[in-house]
Amino acid sequence: MPHCPLPLCLAATASLLALSMPLGGARAAESDLKGRCLALEKTMAGHWPDASTHIVSATPQAAGPYTLSPTMPGALGGPVQLPDHCEVYGVMHERTGANGQAYAIRFHLRLPTTWNQGFFFQGGGGTNGDVGNAIGPTGSDTMPAILQGYAVVSQDSGHDNQRNMDPSHGGIAAFGFDAQARADYGNASLKPVADAAKALVAAFYGAAPHRSYFVGCSKGGEEGMVFAQQHPEEFDGILASAPGFALPRAALAQAWDVQVFAPLAKGPDGQPALSRLPVAYSEADMALVNDAVLEACDADDGAKDGIVSAFAQCTTAKVMPGLKAHTCAGAKADGCLSQAQVSALVQSLNGPRTKAGQPIYSDWPWDSGIAARGWRAWKLGLPEQGMGPTLNVALGGVSLASIFTTPPTPLPPDPQALLRWQMGLDIDQTAVRLTATSATFPRSAWQDVSARSPDLSGLKARGAKLMVPHGASDPVFSINDTLAWWREVDGREGGKAAAFVRVFPVPGMNHCAGGPATAHYDAFSALVRWVEQGQAPDRILASAGPDTPLARPHPAPVPLPQGGAL
Repeated sequence: MPHCPLPLCLAATASLLALSMPLGGARAAESDLKGRCLALEKTMAGHWPDASTHIVSATPQAAGPYTLSPTMPGALGGPVQLPDHCEVYGVMHERTGANGQAYAIRFHLRLPTTWNQGFFFQGGGGTNGDVGNAIGPTGSDTMPAILQGYAVVSQDSGHDNQRNMDPSHGGIAAFGFDAQARADYGNASLKPVADAAKALVAAFYGAAPHRSYFVGCSKGGEEGMVFAQQHPEEFDGILASAPGFALPRAALAQAWDVQVFAPLAKGPDGQPALSRLPVAYSEADMALVNDAVLEACDADDGAKDGIVSAFAQCTTAKVMPGLKAHTCAGAKADGCLSQAQVSALVQSLNGPRTKAGQPIYSDWPWDSGIAARGWRAWKLGLPEQGMGPTLNVALGGVSLASIFTTPPTPLPPDPQALLRWQMGLDIDQTAVRLTATSATFPRSAWQDVSARSPDLSGLKARGAKLMVPHGASDPVFSINDTLAWWREVDGREGGKAAAFVRVFPVPGMNHCAGGPATAHYDAFSALVRWVEQGQAPDRILASAGPDTPLARPHPAPVPLPQGGAL
């Protein structure tokens, strides 16, 4: 008998026994699956890819309803019916880190009884710190991966929002004060979790996955890029939507935006007030901006439909006449924009720059989605009481202070304190801190938490595929940066990168979803067809919500057939 790892041999033996049962032995087979679930800890003992790994719990779960959070990117709201499955929680790399904090990498795996021989890694979001639900969201209107038969893993990226929260050091971002936790968050936790999960899959089913996929958006998109660039052997297909592959620079762009918009939000004392940022532009003001954008650029693709499909042609110079036509002749009044409002928008969309005028991150396109709530929530905040402050302050500020600069700055997770800190930043000096190192942090934040390399030679050699959908009105990660990266990749590949990587801009869409856009589409199925049937996706059929009631295909992958960018 050929040699095989003990977990695989034991699981294979169990599978053969189940197959040899008479047809009436379904209950016995089910019992066998439960037994294998309960025995996983013993089966895997001494046979993990990483010896520090162990199972916290392995529990057979009967089919039943599960409610997905509607706020999760790409997740359907409402209950779904989960199948019978084995639910596993595991942990590795337990240690004591900075400030006496107890750190570890924790993961969550669901192994469905009816398996399609596939493995699915679910990307994270924000600052992570949550082990995730291991359901496998695949898109706005499509079934989660576990309902499609995939074994699904999610992970917390090496820190826990409850265990590692420190109010004096950024709250849940306190892990940024620990060099290893920062590295785990950026990239170091990913491969160990993938390898551990695949070992569990092989032990439970008696066979390694036939196909493996990664799907994520935002921070999850960055994680997909880490796999594509650093560990291309892990996955056959990667769906990296709105990738935060330049997170430290994007966080500095958020501080730039705060400095640009906050002077429009002064309180009675003449100082910028967090509570006034959401009303620095009223809904009517942003509607005027939207009118100017559509007047200038809507028809450039040949269809006047409320979507700026040719957004790359929609320049400041082209939009400015419309903005000037909507600018107040004197003081700010209803029905017109102040000169300061127009100037701030232009400065924001031009992107952060040094005092010498050199770009630090990227510029942003003029697109109709900048008038949507999903754009406002990040850049300005929502005016409704209780909706919380602008995310550029509440999330961007604390991330920049704790995670993306060396040395990190201890601040309370108080939005007003973060606003004051962001307002006092010297952009040039802070840009240097993104790539700085120290005795405590031998690797910079840029090294640990970025994945913007155009070198995808490993992915190409493996024969794997990468798809990158991205909203043109994403207020967090600029699609212009993603398109610039794509051109770098394509240049390295002699104009033939579309053979294994394709970018799909979504005009009007905000961060991962929303906006006046055809934001409902099934990119995951397109990826699976590309990987398993060789059907390269030139376009993805998409539909819009009630604000833009139409159905249309996304533009072809960049570059266009003529070789130009959108």
